[in-house]
Amino acid sequence: MLKSYSRAWCEIDYKAINHNLDEIQKLVGKTKIMGIVKANAYGHGDVACARQMAKWGVDFFGVSSIDEALNLRENGIDQDILILGYTPVEHFHYLYEKNIVQSLVSFEYAQKLNAFAKENDAMIRCHCKVDTGMCRTGIIYQDQDKHMDQIIAEYRLSNLSVEGIFSHFPVSDDLGVDSRTFTENQIRLFKEVIDNLKKEGIDCGIKHIQNSYGILNYMDLGMDYCRPGLLYMGVTSDDQIPILSNPDFIPIMSIYANVSLVKWIQEGQSVSYGRNFIATKPTKVATVSIGYADGIPRLLSNQGFEVLIHGTHCKVIGNICMDQCMVDVTDVENVKEGDICCFVGQMGQERVTIDTISRLAKTINNETMSTIAARVPRLEKR
Repeated sequence: MLKSYSRAWCEIDYKAINHNLDEIQKLVGKTKIMGIVKANAYGHGDVACARQMAKWGVDFFGVSSIDEALNLRENGIDQDILILGYTPVEHFHYLYEKNIVQSLVSFEYAQKLNAFAKENDAMIRCHCKVDTGMCRTGIIYQDQDKHMDQIIAEYRLSNLSVEGIFSHFPVSDDLGVDSRTFTENQIRLFKEVIDNLKKEGIDCGIKHIQNSYGILNYMDLGMDYCRPGLLYMGVTSDDQIPILSNPDFIPIMSIYANVSLVKWIQEGQSVSYGRNFIATKPTKVATVSIGYADGIPRLLSNQGFEVLIHGTHCKVIGNICMDQCMVDVTDVENVKEGDICCFVGQMGQERVTIDTISRLAKTINNETMSTIAARVPRLEKR
């Protein structure tokens, strides 16, 4: 792929990661940071983000799958890596060959992994996943159903080195009474598990439970690690979701594309598929070389979504196409082929945010950034 600041591209301010990590650290006290770089670091470039975080001092990374872990290893990331999701049996051998830590998605899974390790005369490093309320992966330990016996049994499996324990918050982003009560109960349950392990003479290893909103709203819980994803990228899931802290984050991603041509259309002429924009007056239209195949959601079409050209807010008109979209530049002088259009970021004194895109697309920034296409190069901020 061409690495060029042209056609359509992302610029990533990797140096700003240091500032954002500093802001996270202020919130969590002595708790260490596990950098979550799954899904290509939510579209920001997993290797580049991991390298920058390692320079800052991050010594543990989280990914979703074995292929993501191997990609980090193959690119020189030698810090600890935790696979948060499922690794198929046929790939178990990579765990000990590449010194990768596997989360135990169930007790049955742990038994299967232990049998493999024993058969291959290996010790496989693991973290015990406790399900305190997400009902996704891990051994259930909730008020309605507690499987402490399975948690203890995982730690005693002969060929698994269970070096940590963790859980996950589903509603730490919600400050409502019900959600606060639910999250606080998760914390209580997690600590209860740890206490029970101590009573059995078991060292639980490193403890981590906070995701990004767990950091923002519950700050210093005294755990060993926290797991920020979005936060070191300088954003939250939606900047309109209220939080209990006031970090000074710097968004690290900007998205740009080139104007490919500019033309005037007359009253009655329509723009793009579906003819959902029909000019009511002479209108100057810029075609821009980015579309939904690049990660600009088609749902933004005809919703008044604005981009920046020459530092001026301009509306996208008509349906967004696979590789292109059209912008009303009637009120902007001297727009020409090759000019830069900003979809996310700052141009002059004006800014457009990823949050606006996500809200119009009825989703969250996690998804919007993760679905920016691989054909859009991630380049260092100029």
